[in-house]
Amino acid sequence: MSHVAGVPVRNQQTVDFARHYAVAALTCQPADPATKGGVEASVRVAKADIVPKDTNLRPEYASFAEIEAACQVFMDEVNHREHRATRRKPAVMLAEEAPRLHRVPDTAHTVAFGLSRAVPENTPMVTFENGQYSVPASLLGGRVFVRSHGAGGDEQVIIVHHSAKGPVEVARHRRARPGSPAINDDHFPDHRPRIPGDYTVKARTAAETEFLAIGAGARAWLLEAAAAGTARMNVKMAEAVALAKIAGQADVDQALGVAAIHGRFANKDLASILTAANTRTATHAATETRSLTQGTAGWAAIGRPPGTGSSETRGPVIGDSVTGLEESA
Repeated sequence: MSHVAGVPVRNQQTVDFARHYAVAALTCQPADPATKGGVEASVRVAKADIVPKDTNLRPEYASFAEIEAACQVFMDEVNHREHRATRRKPAVMLAEEAPRLHRVPDTAHTVAFGLSRAVPENTPMVTFENGQYSVPASLLGGRVFVRSHGAGGDEQVIIVHHSAKGPVEVARHRRARPGSPAINDDHFPDHRPRIPGDYTVKARTAAETEFLAIGAGARAWLLEAAAAGTARMNVKMAEAVALAKIAGQADVDQALGVAAIHGRFANKDLASILTAANTRTATHAATETRSLTQGTAGWAAIGRPPGTGSSETRGPVIGDSVTGLEESA
């Protein structure tokens, strides 16, 4: 509040607040108890009966909520006992005066909710007194009101959204420190933690869409080839699409997966892998009853003269065959 020629200029929010509740705001004279006796009396009563002192024997409050509870107990006590001036209970007098009082508006004035804050379009966070606080993602691009409640360790920051249905509390946080925002994970329902190197593959052109349509191998090839800094990726992707139309989508997808696993991203590597897969011969495997190793029957001829021994016990020794040919000659 400022003064012009000794006349106080009221705060605009105070004027709007008074107009909303249909009351008059009167400005008291500085250092003049006669014009603000009610306010000073309230402060005197609070100091004497609510604030802990040796005279009232009240203990120290552990939180702001305990102070609020003590105020409520004190008001219930004084409003239900006889006043020394009127000799009547204030609660009874209020019941008689209520019909003469105008109705309080159903919607509270926004100054009661705190300071107005705009929620950005891209992140559900608002700033209040050098701290950041999250709000529900549904309020992106909207407007909320932020205020603090309590003191000390029990201090909380309350965020209210005023819609057509009235004011609704949408978030409540502990006081945040600069650089350490207060975040509620429920305010980010579609949030996925971002890990370096973990990218979401999303086609942006028709050529990329056609390549990724080949299958999972194409996606793996794209990620690994990009990580390896492969040159001319668009040309190689177009080549893969052309090969898929000739050799079949399934075979090319498998070849792309093999190339991604073994880091084969050079020119013509995909065609080479695809050709090798199509020309590969069948392999033979040994079973439990049949071995692919050579038998030991031929070892029986070791140390015997040539031409001796039974053919049933001798192996196919090449030297013996040659000697037999010489004898017959």
